[in-house]
Amino acid sequence: MFTTRRQFMQTAAAAGAGLALGPAAARAIEPIQRNGKAHIRLSIAAYSYRKYLALTIKPKPPMNLEDFVEIAADMDLDAVEPTAYYFADTSPEYLAKLKGKCTRLGLDVSGTAIGNNFCVTDPEKLKQQKQYVRDWVERTARLGGKTCRIFAGGLEKGDTIEKARERCVEAIQESCDFAAKHGIILALENHGGIVTTIDQMLTLVKAVKHDWFGVNWDTGNFHSADPYTDLAKLAPYAVVVQIKTEIKREGQKKEEADLKKLLDLLRGVNFRGYVALEYEADEEPKTAIPRHIATLKKLLA
Repeated sequence: MFTTRRQFMQTAAAAGAGLALGPAAARAIEPIQRNGKAHIRLSIAAYSYRKYLALTIKPKPPMNLEDFVEIAADMDLDAVEPTAYYFADTSPEYLAKLKGKCTRLGLDVSGTAIGNNFCVTDPEKLKQQKQYVRDWVERTARLGGKTCRIFAGGLEKGDTIEKARERCVEAIQESCDFAAKHGIILALENHGGIVTTIDQMLTLVKAVKHDWFGVNWDTGNFHSADPYTDLAKLAPYAVVVQIKTEIKREGQKKEEADLKKLLDLLRGVNFRGYVALEYEADEEPKTAIPRHIATLKKLLA
């Protein structure tokens, strides 16, 4: 899906020479080559409304995912990103019901977001994490989603980042094999653990060799001296985006994000896909989110 012209020519040349192109010949992911100029569509992450959707709220959450979909439609968005944590029911019947509601309201499902950990050292636990991802690949496909956000994970005591990365890469590639059968792209988020820095993230991303793999470009998760520079380096690999209203530089307090600058970074690599607002700031989300969505719409007009 993301094969570049150079890769195509190399493959054709190898085939003409009678060379085998088995798994060992696979190449690391390269920056995604897109036709035409940037085309960005807005989505909203259910995580933005976590204070209302959390299943731990008793006697029951004041909002469910169907309410969330209606809110997104009221804001005239293109899509929704239903976070896995807020599904009280994952049966095929409920997934079909939620998909139908999105369809009737003119909303796509830009993707789902899950919280796996591929760095676990226990083989049985790692097996469970892989199954968790497979389960959500299937659920994402039922919802009509396009991507599934995954995590790398964090180091366990006594482990090394090299060994953890090796396990993680293997688990991602195995999971991508499964995701490919369902037409779902697995999108690795730059989310702490063994991908805390841009160098760690790029090292892992470039080690994965799969067409059904890319990056979930989260704008709030690099906390270096210059997060914008880090994000610029990662942007060419993005298949989906979670945009936040704040950034945090190393050793400093959170500051308001330059949303225009972030969108310009995406335009600079001709990004074509969904940008989901993932709101995490302190202001009341029901008040703040519509305002930030309006700002993003103006910047994209």
